[in-house]
Amino acid sequence: MISLAHGAKTQSLNCNFKKPVITIHFGSGDVRDINSDESLNYERVQHSCPTDGHYSYTSYTSECFRGDWFTLEDHTPGDASGNMLLVNSSYTTGTFFKTTVSGLKGGTTYEFGVWLMNVCKITDKCPFPLLPNITISLQTAGGKTIARIGTGEVERVQSPRWTQHRAIFTTPPTETSLTIVMTNSKPGGCGNDFALDDITFRECIKTPPPVATTPKTTVTKKPQPATVKPAAKKSAPVATTKPPKTVTIVKQQKDSQVFSPPVVKLKQRAFPPPPPILRIRENTLVKQIETEAGQIKVSLYDNGEIDGDTISIYHNNVRIMSHARLSAKPISINIAIDSSQPHHELVMVAENLGSIPPNTSVMVITAGDKRYEVFISSNEQRNAKVILNLKQ
Repeated sequence: MISLAHGAKTQSLNCNFKKPVITIHFGSGDVRDINSDESLNYERVQHSCPTDGHYSYTSYTSECFRGDWFTLEDHTPGDASGNMLLVNSSYTTGTFFKTTVSGLKGGTTYEFGVWLMNVCKITDKCPFPLLPNITISLQTAGGKTIARIGTGEVERVQSPRWTQHRAIFTTPPTETSLTIVMTNSKPGGCGNDFALDDITFRECIKTPPPVATTPKTTVTKKPQPATVKPAAKKSAPVATTKPPKTVTIVKQQKDSQVFSPPVVKLKQRAFPPPPPILRIRENTLVKQIETEAGQIKVSLYDNGEIDGDTISIYHNNVRIMSHARLSAKPISINIAIDSSQPHHELVMVAENLGSIPPNTSVMVITAGDKRYEVFISSNEQRNAKVILNLKQ
Protein backbone atom coordinates (compact mmCIF):
# COMPACT_ATOMS: atom_id res chain seq x y z
CA MET A 1 0.00 0.00 0.00
CA ILE A 2 1.28 3.47 -0.91
CA SER A 3 0.47 6.37 1.43
CA LEU A 4 -0.03 9.65 -0.39
CA ALA A 5 -0.05 13.12 1.10
CA HIS A 6 -0.32 16.64 -0.29
CA GLY A 7 0.76 19.70 1.66
CA ALA A 8 0.30 19.33 5.41
CA LYS A 9 -2.59 16.85 5.20
CA THR A 10 -2.13 13.21 6.15
CA GLN A 11 -4.22 10.12 6.56
CA SER A 12 -6.42 10.18 9.63
CA LEU A 13 -5.20 7.47 12.01
CA ASN A 14 -5.79 6.93 15.68
CA CYS A 15 -2.14 7.68 16.52
CA ASN A 16 -0.09 9.21 19.27
CA PHE A 17 3.25 10.08 17.66
CA LYS A 18 6.50 9.60 19.59
CA LYS A 19 9.46 11.93 19.30
CA PRO A 20 11.33 11.55 15.99
CA VAL A 21 13.35 8.35 15.80
CA ILE A 22 15.25 9.73 12.78
CA THR A 23 15.94 13.41 12.02
CA ILE A 24 17.94 14.79 9.11
CA HIS A 25 18.78 18.44 9.79
CA PHE A 26 21.92 18.64 7.62
CA GLY A 27 24.33 19.40 10.47
CA SER A 28 26.26 22.66 10.70
CA GLY A 29 29.24 24.08 8.86
CA ASP A 30 31.02 22.13 6.13
CA VAL A 31 29.36 18.71 6.36
CA ARG A 32 29.76 15.47 4.44
CA ASP A 33 27.41 15.24 1.46
CA ILE A 34 24.67 12.68 2.18
CA ASN A 35 23.17 13.10 -1.30
CA SER A 36 23.83 9.84 -3.18
CA ASP A 37 22.07 10.90 -6.39
CA GLU A 38 24.32 10.00 -9.34
CA SER A 39 22.57 12.14 -11.96
CA LEU A 40 24.40 14.96 -13.71
CA ASN A 41 21.57 17.46 -13.21
CA TYR A 42 22.84 18.85 -9.91
CA GLU A 43 26.21 19.59 -8.34
CA ARG A 44 27.09 20.65 -4.80
CA VAL A 45 28.70 24.03 -4.10
CA GLN A 46 30.06 25.55 -0.87
CA HIS A 47 28.25 28.89 -0.59
CA SER A 48 24.88 30.33 0.39
CA CYS A 49 23.71 31.43 -3.09
CA PRO A 50 23.93 28.38 -5.40
CA THR A 51 23.31 29.02 -9.09
CA ASP A 52 21.11 27.03 -11.51
CA GLY A 53 21.63 23.27 -11.20
CA HIS A 54 23.49 23.52 -7.88
CA TYR A 55 22.70 22.89 -4.22
CA SER A 56 24.43 23.62 -0.93
CA TYR A 57 24.20 22.88 2.78
CA THR A 58 24.10 26.33 4.36
CA SER A 59 22.71 27.97 7.48
CA TYR A 60 21.47 31.13 5.76
CA THR A 61 20.87 33.10 2.58
CA SER A 62 21.77 36.77 2.28
CA GLU A 63 20.79 39.12 -0.57
CA CYS A 64 21.16 36.39 -3.18
CA PHE A 65 20.84 37.49 -6.82
CA ARG A 66 20.39 41.19 -6.09
CA GLY A 67 17.74 40.47 -3.45
CA ASP A 68 15.59 38.09 -5.55
CA TRP A 69 15.72 35.53 -2.70
CA PHE A 70 14.61 35.94 0.89
CA THR A 71 17.29 36.45 3.52
CA LEU A 72 16.55 33.62 5.94
CA GLU A 73 17.97 31.04 8.32
CA ASP A 74 17.50 27.27 8.50
CA HIS A 75 14.30 25.86 9.99
CA THR A 76 15.59 23.86 12.99
CA PRO A 77 14.48 25.65 16.21
CA GLY A 78 17.36 26.64 18.49
CA ASP A 79 19.97 25.24 16.10
CA ALA A 80 22.39 28.15 15.84
CA SER A 81 24.48 27.94 12.65
CA GLY A 82 22.57 24.81 11.58
CA ASN A 83 22.26 23.95 7.88
CA MET A 84 19.39 23.52 5.46
CA LEU A 85 19.43 22.04 1.95
CA LEU A 86 19.25 24.98 -0.50
CA VAL A 87 18.46 24.14 -4.14
CA ASN A 88 18.61 26.30 -7.27
CA SER A 89 16.69 24.20 -9.82
CA SER A 90 18.39 22.75 -12.86
CA TYR A 91 17.07 23.44 -16.35
CA THR A 92 16.75 19.66 -16.66
CA THR A 93 13.97 18.15 -14.53
CA GLY A 94 14.55 15.08 -12.42
CA THR A 95 16.04 13.84 -9.15
CA PHE A 96 17.96 16.35 -7.04
CA PHE A 97 18.37 14.43 -3.74
CA LYS A 98 18.64 10.80 -2.69
CA THR A 99 19.73 9.26 0.60
CA THR A 100 19.12 6.09 2.64
CA VAL A 101 18.01 6.02 6.27
CA SER A 102 18.33 3.05 8.65
CA GLY A 103 17.03 2.19 12.09
CA LEU A 104 13.33 1.78 11.33
CA LYS A 105 11.26 -1.19 12.56
CA GLY A 106 9.53 -3.58 10.21
CA GLY A 107 5.73 -3.72 10.20
CA THR A 108 5.48 -0.36 11.99
CA THR A 109 3.47 2.75 11.19
CA TYR A 110 5.38 6.04 10.92
CA GLU A 111 4.75 9.68 10.06
CA PHE A 112 7.27 10.98 7.52
CA GLY A 113 7.69 14.78 7.46
CA VAL A 114 9.68 17.38 5.51
CA TRP A 115 9.81 21.18 6.02
CA LEU A 116 10.03 23.11 2.76
CA MET A 117 9.66 26.63 1.37
CA ASN A 118 10.04 28.61 -1.87
CA VAL A 119 12.91 31.07 -1.31
CA CYS A 120 11.99 33.37 -4.24
CA LYS A 121 10.40 36.73 -3.51
CA ILE A 122 7.34 38.00 -5.38
CA THR A 123 8.86 40.62 -7.69
CA ASP A 124 7.99 42.41 -10.93
CA LYS A 125 11.17 40.94 -12.43
CA CYS A 126 9.48 37.50 -12.43
CA PRO A 127 5.78 38.02 -13.30
CA PHE A 128 5.31 34.46 -14.64
CA PRO A 129 7.33 32.19 -12.35
CA LEU A 130 8.18 28.53 -12.82
CA LEU A 131 7.20 27.09 -9.44
CA PRO A 132 8.80 24.00 -7.85
CA ASN A 133 6.64 20.87 -8.05
CA ILE A 134 8.32 18.27 -5.89
CA THR A 135 7.65 14.56 -5.38
CA ILE A 136 9.24 12.86 -2.38
CA SER A 137 9.18 9.04 -2.35
CA LEU A 138 10.16 6.41 0.20
CA GLN A 139 11.47 3.26 -1.47
CA THR A 140 12.54 -0.15 -0.24
CA ALA A 141 15.90 -1.69 -1.14
CA GLY A 142 14.15 -3.46 -4.01
CA GLY A 143 12.85 -0.16 -5.43
CA LYS A 144 9.23 -0.51 -4.29
CA THR A 145 7.59 2.81 -3.36
CA ILE A 146 5.70 2.58 -0.05
CA ALA A 147 4.99 6.28 0.54
CA ARG A 148 4.90 9.40 -1.59
CA ILE A 149 4.44 13.12 -0.91
CA GLY A 150 3.40 15.42 -3.75
CA THR A 151 3.82 19.08 -2.83
CA GLY A 152 2.04 20.46 -5.88
CA GLU A 153 3.33 23.85 -6.99
CA VAL A 154 5.18 25.48 -4.11
CA GLU A 155 3.92 29.05 -4.29
CA ARG A 156 5.95 32.17 -3.61
CA VAL A 157 4.87 34.06 -0.49
CA GLN A 158 5.12 37.62 0.80
CA SER A 159 7.48 36.71 3.64
CA PRO A 160 9.56 33.61 4.51
CA ARG A 161 7.33 30.78 5.72
CA TRP A 162 8.26 27.13 6.23
CA THR A 163 5.55 24.51 5.58
CA GLN A 164 5.65 20.87 6.66
CA HIS A 165 4.59 18.14 4.22
CA ARG A 166 3.72 14.75 5.76
CA ALA A 167 2.71 11.21 4.90
CA ILE A 168 1.79 8.23 7.09
CA PHE A 169 2.96 4.78 6.01
CA THR A 170 3.68 1.30 7.32
CA THR A 171 7.03 -0.40 6.73
CA PRO A 172 7.02 -3.88 5.22
CA PRO A 173 7.65 -6.56 7.87
CA THR A 174 11.27 -7.21 6.82
CA GLU A 175 12.35 -3.64 5.94
CA THR A 176 14.38 -1.54 8.41
CA SER A 177 15.96 0.85 5.86
CA LEU A 178 14.34 3.11 3.27
CA THR A 179 15.65 5.39 0.53
CA ILE A 180 14.35 8.96 0.23
CA VAL A 181 14.14 10.11 -3.40
CA MET A 182 13.25 13.73 -4.25
CA THR A 183 12.47 14.96 -7.77
CA ASN A 184 11.38 18.29 -9.24
CA SER A 185 9.12 18.11 -12.29
CA LYS A 186 9.59 21.79 -13.21
CA PRO A 187 12.69 23.08 -15.04
CA GLY A 188 14.85 25.85 -13.61
CA GLY A 189 13.97 29.48 -14.09
CA CYS A 190 12.82 32.42 -12.02
CA GLY A 191 10.66 31.31 -9.10
CA ASN A 192 11.92 27.71 -8.99
CA ASP A 193 14.34 27.76 -6.05
CA PHE A 194 13.64 26.24 -2.65
CA ALA A 195 14.96 25.11 0.75
CA LEU A 196 14.43 21.87 2.68
CA ASP A 197 15.09 21.06 6.33
CA ASP A 198 14.26 18.75 9.24
CA ILE A 199 13.28 15.46 7.61
CA THR A 200 11.72 13.34 10.39
CA PHE A 201 10.30 9.87 11.03
CA ARG A 202 7.92 9.56 14.01
CA GLU A 203 6.54 6.22 15.17
CA CYS A 204 2.78 5.92 15.55
CA ILE A 205 1.53 4.43 18.83
CA LYS A 206 -2.08 3.37 18.31
CA THR A 207 -4.54 4.70 20.89
CA PRO A 208 -6.70 1.83 22.23
CA PRO A 209 -10.44 2.24 21.55
CA PRO A 210 -12.58 3.26 24.52
CA VAL A 211 -14.00 0.34 26.52
CA ALA A 212 -17.79 0.19 26.35
CA THR A 213 -19.49 0.08 29.74
CA THR A 214 -22.91 -1.42 30.48
CA PRO A 215 -25.18 1.11 32.19
CA LYS A 216 -26.38 0.05 35.62
CA THR A 217 -30.05 -0.91 35.96
CA THR A 218 -31.80 0.92 38.79
CA VAL A 219 -34.41 -1.21 40.60
CA THR A 220 -37.24 0.80 42.15
CA LYS A 221 -38.60 -0.82 45.31
CA LYS A 222 -42.35 -0.81 45.82
CA PRO A 223 -43.43 1.23 48.83
CA GLN A 224 -44.39 -0.92 51.82
CA PRO A 225 -47.38 -0.08 54.00
CA ALA A 226 -46.53 1.69 57.22
CA THR A 227 -46.70 -0.33 60.43
CA VAL A 228 -47.45 1.09 63.86
CA LYS A 229 -45.51 -0.35 66.74
CA PRO A 230 -47.31 -0.54 70.10
CA ALA A 231 -46.04 1.88 72.72
CA ALA A 232 -43.63 0.33 75.16
CA LYS A 233 -44.65 0.16 78.78
CA LYS A 234 -43.01 2.71 81.00
CA SER A 235 -40.80 1.31 83.71
CA ALA A 236 -39.46 2.96 86.77
CA PRO A 237 -36.39 5.01 86.14
CA VAL A 238 -33.15 3.31 87.03
CA ALA A 239 -30.34 5.45 88.38
CA THR A 240 -27.37 5.19 86.08
CA THR A 241 -24.08 6.95 85.85
CA LYS A 242 -23.58 8.41 82.40
CA PRO A 243 -20.08 8.00 81.05
CA PRO A 244 -18.40 11.25 80.16
CA LYS A 245 -18.70 12.32 76.55
CA THR A 246 -15.72 11.58 74.44
CA VAL A 247 -14.84 14.57 72.28
CA THR A 248 -12.65 13.78 69.33
CA ILE A 249 -10.49 16.72 68.25
CA VAL A 250 -9.41 16.49 64.64
CA LYS A 251 -6.19 18.33 64.03
CA GLN A 252 -5.98 19.78 60.54
CA GLN A 253 -3.22 18.06 58.60
CA LYS A 254 -1.61 19.63 55.59
CA ASP A 255 -2.07 16.44 53.63
CA SER A 256 -5.66 15.78 54.76
CA GLN A 257 -8.05 15.10 51.90
CA VAL A 258 -10.60 17.37 53.54
CA PHE A 259 -8.58 20.48 52.76
CA SER A 260 -7.44 21.94 49.46
CA PRO A 261 -3.73 21.55 48.73
CA PRO A 262 -1.62 24.68 49.04
CA VAL A 263 -0.77 26.63 45.93
CA VAL A 264 2.85 25.99 45.06
CA LYS A 265 4.73 28.79 43.40
CA LEU A 266 7.35 27.56 40.96
CA LYS A 267 10.87 28.45 41.98
CA GLN A 268 13.79 29.40 39.85
CA ARG A 269 15.74 26.29 38.89
CA ALA A 270 19.18 26.33 40.44
CA PHE A 271 22.14 27.00 38.16
CA PRO A 272 24.97 24.50 38.02
CA PRO A 273 28.32 25.72 39.40
CA PRO A 274 30.11 28.15 37.07
CA PRO A 275 32.84 26.61 34.91
CA PRO A 276 36.47 27.74 35.40
CA ILE A 277 36.38 30.32 32.57
CA LEU A 278 33.58 32.18 34.39
CA ARG A 279 35.46 32.03 37.71
CA ILE A 280 38.90 33.17 36.63
CA ARG A 281 37.71 36.09 34.49
CA GLU A 282 35.73 39.15 35.53
CA ASN A 283 32.09 38.94 34.36
CA THR A 284 31.14 42.54 33.60
CA LEU A 285 27.40 43.30 33.52
CA VAL A 286 26.71 45.30 30.36
CA LYS A 287 22.89 45.17 30.24
CA GLN A 288 19.94 44.11 32.41
CA ILE A 289 16.50 43.84 30.79
CA GLU A 290 13.04 43.20 32.23
CA THR A 291 10.56 41.65 29.80
CA GLU A 292 7.21 39.90 29.57
CA ALA A 293 6.94 36.11 29.45
CA GLY A 294 7.54 34.51 26.06
CA GLN A 295 10.23 33.64 23.56
CA ILE A 296 13.27 35.92 23.37
CA LYS A 297 15.54 35.91 20.34
CA VAL A 298 19.18 36.85 20.85
CA SER A 299 21.36 37.52 17.77
CA LEU A 300 25.08 38.34 17.77
CA TYR A 301 27.01 40.09 14.96
CA ASP A 302 30.60 41.21 14.62
CA ASN A 303 30.79 44.92 15.41
CA GLY A 304 32.78 46.66 12.73
CA GLU A 305 35.29 44.99 10.43
CA ILE A 306 34.98 41.20 10.17
CA ASP A 307 38.31 40.18 11.67
CA GLY A 308 37.86 36.56 12.79
CA ASP A 309 36.54 37.09 16.34
CA THR A 310 35.24 33.87 17.93
CA ILE A 311 33.19 33.53 21.10
CA SER A 312 31.59 30.94 23.34
CA ILE A 313 28.21 31.64 24.95
CA TYR A 314 27.16 30.43 28.40
CA HIS A 315 23.51 30.40 29.50
CA ASN A 316 22.98 30.08 33.25
CA ASN A 317 26.54 28.67 33.59
CA VAL A 318 26.01 26.09 30.80
CA ARG A 319 27.92 26.46 27.53
CA ILE A 320 25.44 26.48 24.65
CA MET A 321 27.79 27.60 21.88
CA SER A 322 31.50 26.97 21.45
CA HIS A 323 34.03 28.88 19.33
CA ALA A 324 31.40 30.50 17.10
CA ARG A 325 32.83 32.90 14.53
CA LEU A 326 31.28 36.37 14.49
CA SER A 327 30.35 37.79 11.11
CA ALA A 328 27.73 39.91 9.36
CA LYS A 329 25.44 36.90 9.54
CA PRO A 330 23.86 36.58 12.99
CA ILE A 331 24.53 33.83 15.50
CA SER A 332 21.05 33.35 16.97
CA ILE A 333 19.62 31.59 20.00
CA ASN A 334 16.10 31.48 21.47
CA ILE A 335 15.31 31.64 25.19
CA ALA A 336 11.96 30.97 26.87
CA ILE A 337 11.31 33.19 29.88
CA ASP A 338 8.39 32.42 32.18
CA SER A 339 7.48 31.93 35.84
CA SER A 340 9.36 28.64 36.02
CA GLN A 341 12.58 30.26 34.75
CA PRO A 342 12.28 34.02 35.34
CA HIS A 343 16.01 34.80 35.49
CA HIS A 344 18.53 34.23 32.69
CA GLU A 345 22.22 35.09 32.53
CA LEU A 346 24.07 35.14 29.21
CA VAL A 347 27.86 35.42 29.32
CA MET A 348 29.94 36.02 26.18
CA VAL A 349 33.48 34.65 26.43
CA ALA A 350 36.15 35.76 23.96
CA GLU A 351 37.97 32.71 22.60
CA ASN A 352 40.30 34.90 20.53
CA LEU A 353 40.63 38.61 19.82
CA GLY A 354 40.67 38.47 16.03
CA SER A 355 43.11 40.60 14.08
CA ILE A 356 41.79 43.82 15.68
CA PRO A 357 41.53 43.49 19.51
CA PRO A 358 39.41 43.48 21.56
CA ASN A 359 36.65 40.99 20.69
CA THR A 360 33.65 43.19 19.90
CA SER A 361 30.10 42.33 18.90
CA VAL A 362 26.57 43.70 18.72
CA MET A 363 23.83 41.76 20.49
CA VAL A 364 20.29 42.33 19.24
CA ILE A 365 17.62 41.16 21.70
CA THR A 366 14.05 40.84 20.41
CA ALA A 367 11.44 40.42 23.16
CA GLY A 368 7.86 40.71 21.96
CA ASP A 369 7.54 44.03 20.14
CA LYS A 370 10.66 45.49 21.78
CA ARG A 371 14.18 45.43 20.36
CA TYR A 372 17.39 46.15 22.25
CA GLU A 373 20.90 46.66 20.87
CA VAL A 374 23.79 45.92 23.22
CA PHE A 375 27.39 46.66 22.29
CA ILE A 376 29.71 44.08 23.82
CA SER A 377 33.47 44.05 24.30
CA SER A 378 35.37 41.17 25.87
CA ASN A 379 38.98 40.08 26.14
CA GLU A 380 41.11 37.45 27.82
CA GLN A 381 40.59 39.01 31.27
CA ARG A 382 36.95 40.10 31.06
CA ASN A 383 33.73 38.42 29.93
CA ALA A 384 30.51 40.27 29.10
CA LYS A 385 27.27 39.46 30.91
CA VAL A 386 23.65 40.25 29.97
CA ILE A 387 20.80 39.51 32.41
CA LEU A 388 17.16 38.93 31.38
CA ASN A 389 14.47 39.04 34.07
CA LEU A 390 10.75 38.33 33.90
CA LYS A 391 8.79 41.50 34.60
CA GLN A 392 6.88 41.16 37.87
